[in-house]
Amino acid sequence: MVPEFPAGNRVHGYRSYERSLCIELHRSGFPEYPSLIVEGNVARRREGGARVSSGGLELPPGDTGHDGVSGDIPPGAVSVARPMEIGAELDWGAEAWSEVRTRAQRAGRAYIWLNLVEQRLRAVVAAVLRPIYEPVHGEEWVVAAAGPAGQEWVQRAVAVREVSRRKGYLLDPADDNVLSFLTLPQLRELMVQHWPCFEPYFDDRRDVELALDELEVARNVVSRNRALSETVLAQAERASARLLEILGGGSGSAAAANRLPVDAVEELVGDRYADVVSVHSDRVRLQRQIPAEDLFGGARRVDAIGIGLNLLVQNFSGRRLIRLAESGCRIRLVFLNPASSAVRRRERELGLKKAELSRTVEMNILHMRRVRAQLRDPGAFEIHVFDETPRFTAYLVDGDGPDGLAVVQSYLRKARGMEAPVLVLRGGGREVVRPGQDTERGLFQTYREEFESFWSDSRPVS
Repeated sequence: MVPEFPAGNRVHGYRSYERSLCIELHRSGFPEYPSLIVEGNVARRREGGARVSSGGLELPPGDTGHDGVSGDIPPGAVSVARPMEIGAELDWGAEAWSEVRTRAQRAGRAYIWLNLVEQRLRAVVAAVLRPIYEPVHGEEWVVAAAGPAGQEWVQRAVAVREVSRRKGYLLDPADDNVLSFLTLPQLRELMVQHWPCFEPYFDDRRDVELALDELEVARNVVSRNRALSETVLAQAERASARLLEILGGGSGSAAAANRLPVDAVEELVGDRYADVVSVHSDRVRLQRQIPAEDLFGGARRVDAIGIGLNLLVQNFSGRRLIRLAESGCRIRLVFLNPASSAVRRRERELGLKKAELSRTVEMNILHMRRVRAQLRDPGAFEIHVFDETPRFTAYLVDGDGPDGLAVVQSYLRKARGMEAPVLVLRGGGREVVRPGQDTERGLFQTYREEFESFWSDSRPVS
């Protein structure tokens, strides 16, 4: 007979009931419970070497062998693996480090763009709203401009400013103001609330808000140190460049911006690489980033020197060249003389058939002559040839202005021009200044002087 559950104290009663139940079952030897045994005051049942108690499955103790399996554990028993050595899982392989560096590079680029936009927007807000509110509210003009709708976030900015003061985080006295502690969404809110004040300076409020919306995803990712995809980074860079242009922080003419917009990273650390904007392993990869239409379209001046100038002649139509010249662009082209011995040496270097390269160069020159013949002012389109050993090919676009761009390739013995590495240089007479060193010129000016030297020594083509 199984004893009834006792009344009274539930905990004590349950334990007494459990003990009595186990004793009765053990004495009676019920066939339904063949492996139930009594150990102390707890009933346990064996299942394949493991023990089952009122608390659930219990793992058997055992001194595991070298492979983590005990030699005397019955079949079906659950084995406890030996704990791993502390710190072993902290090692990073090459793949993990590569992923971390990629994340850091993307986040760094996005942060620079976001920082530029935020500083520019802060300057714009101060320039527009300070003259309105400061004469009445003094240093509290930001609080007054926020109004009742922005009391919560502006008071939070005031509190952060006070904490920064006490802890010595304000390293620049110019940042000791509430405006410097407003985030990008809060600056946007000030702008939207007072749009009639900003409207005379901007064409379309929607353009500003759309650009800021696109930046919000990247801003949240960067501020929380999460993974930033390449697509989101590209979107953030485009939105930042557009917003800086809208806010009056862009640089260069429209044509220069279409060729190769100035990168925020280039502006900050570009002096490490003189005036080199980008490097490409061959011309195919260059043209993916800067198509010929973007490179030469809208140019005021094009100076080119090389063997056959295929980048211009074969990738920019004659009709476009005519329109470019008729719009006022001055074009000077210097080809290698197809009848010179230098062409034959180059053919041998590349393993070409005899006269194969010279015929290509001659066809390019004839094509340019036909273009020149259709111009009202042939003097704006000049063609020269030189007889010296070709050392490089260079296309200098607007080289005499602040928005110049150059594409430069050195000739390799066994590689054709399409396969040679390409340097893209930024012009404008920018000087490279490094701490503790003298000011030095960039590469753009070097190649421009080299072009002028070849031009003066070359012969015109009638």
